[in-house]
Amino acid sequence: MVTVEFLGPIAKEPLQVEAKNLREVAQILQKDSEIKKWLGECAVAVNDKIVKTLDIELKDGDKVSLLPPVCGG
Repeated sequence: MVTVEFLGPIAKEPLQVEAKNLREVAQILQKDSEIKKWLGECAVAVNDKIVKTLDIELKDGDKVSLLPPVCGG
């Protein structure tokens, strides 16, 4: 199982999903209309490290975080 956490204004509880890679996580998240709108805007981290590709292999216990853009001053 992989934990998917949603930070900032996404306001969703963490999910536990079965996925072998980030591409599979993205496919699962596309099915949720509330999350789907964030997918193109968010940075993604695996185990607290920002990644740039969906071709990241995952293993049991990994944490995937969706980090929406924020503004501040």
